[in-house]
Amino acid sequence: MQLLPFGLLDGWLAPPPDPRRIAWLGEQPYAHRGLHDGNWDGPVLENGLPAFAAAIAAGHGIECDVQRSIDNRAVVFHDFSLSRLTLAQGRVDGKTAAELTQIRLIGQNGAIAELGAVLGVVRGRAPILIEIKTESDNVAPLCLAVRRALEGYGGKAAIMGFHPAVSAWFRRQAPHITRGLVITEEGNRGWKGMLQRHRDLWKAKPDFLAYDIRDLPSRFAGAQRARGLPVLTWTVRSDDQHAIAAAYADAPIYERTAMPDSALPA
Repeated sequence: MQLLPFGLLDGWLAPPPDPRRIAWLGEQPYAHRGLHDGNWDGPVLENGLPAFAAAIAAGHGIECDVQRSIDNRAVVFHDFSLSRLTLAQGRVDGKTAAELTQIRLIGQNGAIAELGAVLGVVRGRAPILIEIKTESDNVAPLCLAVRRALEGYGGKAAIMGFHPAVSAWFRRQAPHITRGLVITEEGNRGWKGMLQRHRDLWKAKPDFLAYDIRDLPSRFAGAQRARGLPVLTWTVRSDDQHAIAAAYADAPIYERTAMPDSALPA
C-alpha cells in the first residue's frame, strides 16, 4: 500500500491519464524488439522488419528501440555499437541515417531501418511501443526526431524511456502522444531507490509504466497501477513470468527465447 505522503504527492505531481486515451495499452501482449528468435545469429533478428512482420502476423503488439544518427534521424536499433548485430563497426550515433540504412543486419533481415520506414510497414496493423535509447541527459534531439517520424501516423503508438526527461519532453512538446517511463529496481532498492522512483515519476509525468518483470510484485508499481497508470512489464521469457505478468501487470512485453510456440500469449 502506498505511504500517504507519497500517495498525495504522486496524485498532485503526476496525475493519472484519462483511461479512455490509454485503454489500448493493455489490450494485447507486445513482442520485445519484434517476434524474433532470441539469438544474435538467428534467422529472424531483433528489431528487423521480419521480426515486426511476425509480430503483426501473430496479432501482437510491437516493442522496438530507436537511437539517433549523427544527423538527428531516428533509426531502429538497440545497441549503441553496431558490432553485435551487423558486420559493421563503430557507433550508431557516429553515422548518418543514409549510412546506417545501407548497413545490413546479420542474416536475411534487411538493413537497419529509420523509424519512419518501420511505421510505414506497420501501417497501424499493430500497436507499437517505441523505446528511446539515450546515454545523455540531452534527450531533445532524439525525441524531436521521433516526434517527426510519428507526424501523421494513424496507428496506435507510444514512446517510453528510462530517462524521465524523455516522457517530460513529450508531455511538453507533443502531449497527444502516449508516453511511458521504463523502470527497473535492480541495484536501486531500499528507501533511496524508492525516493528516486518517485522523483522520476514526478519529473516524467507518464501515462504508463514499463516495469522490469524481475521486480514484480512491487509496492511502487502496484500503487501506481491502483491509481490509474497501466503497468506493462518486460522482458517476459517463461511460463512463471507470464503468470507474474498476468497477476501484477496489464500486458507483457515478451520474447520467444527458449519458449515453445505453445507458451506464447494467445
